[in-house]
Amino acid sequence: MRKQTIYDYFWITIGSIITAAGLVMFLIPNKIAAGGVSGLSTVIYYLFGLPVGMVSLAINIPLFIIGVKEMGAKFGIRTLYGIFLLSFGIDLLNPYLPVLTHDPLLASIYGGGVSGLGLGLVFRSKGTTGGTDLVAQLINKFTGISVGKSLMIIDFCVIALAGIVFNAEIALYAFIAMMITGKAIDIVQEGLKISKGTFIISDYSEEIRKNILEKMDRGVTILKGKGGFTEHNKDVLLCIISRSEVSDLKRIVHNIDENAFVIITEVHEVLGEGFNENAFKD
Repeated sequence: MRKQTIYDYFWITIGSIITAAGLVMFLIPNKIAAGGVSGLSTVIYYLFGLPVGMVSLAINIPLFIIGVKEMGAKFGIRTLYGIFLLSFGIDLLNPYLPVLTHDPLLASIYGGGVSGLGLGLVFRSKGTTGGTDLVAQLINKFTGISVGKSLMIIDFCVIALAGIVFNAEIALYAFIAMMITGKAIDIVQEGLKISKGTFIISDYSEEIRKNILEKMDRGVTILKGKGGFTEHNKDVLLCIISRSEVSDLKRIVHNIDENAFVIITEVHEVLGEGFNENAFKD
């Protein structure tokens, strides 16, 4: 347990530093306030000249105290650690890291990607950097608005403020950065490896099942289904395969039953035998 905790704090540290680097090298110097406390701090920095990191800390600490007071200690020491690390990291790295581009589009893309990578590492290690997550949960408690909607409202307000303080074009770039950050977070948490989930409905399900087991060496789960029109009971075969195996599976099914009904969909982060067997240790 202690080893896992050290491991988590290590990646929270790395993730917070990467997030700070993305802000310093791309977003802040290009006035891109992509939502959240860091975005609001960027606007304040250009209005009053106050350091982004210290402003983030000044906003986050009261939010953390209110969050603990209203919702208990569930935010934990990891949240406080992430808040301090990101806030100090921004100001400490600022004199040493170069601004890599002054093109707002490039800054939005790379800044959003780098920041999202860092935040994804933090979230994957059961940490957080505070900010609008805390506000969203407080809004949810007092108003009933979902956390997801609350985050969208807060980020929209911050970006709208940036549009007023800077200009509308900068606000549009901030939306791009925000979307890329969200996508990068998802990729880090779910992984790049996308598998395929297949559902097969056929009158020859037993023969198809045997062929998948023997020729593809993939497990098959039999689900019990019933036709909505015919009301006939049928077996539905569920099989998880890699993208490279899709053609093989389609060929097997087609050779046995040309009229089989097959659904193929994307599946993120498959855990267990034959796939990501070590994921449960994370």
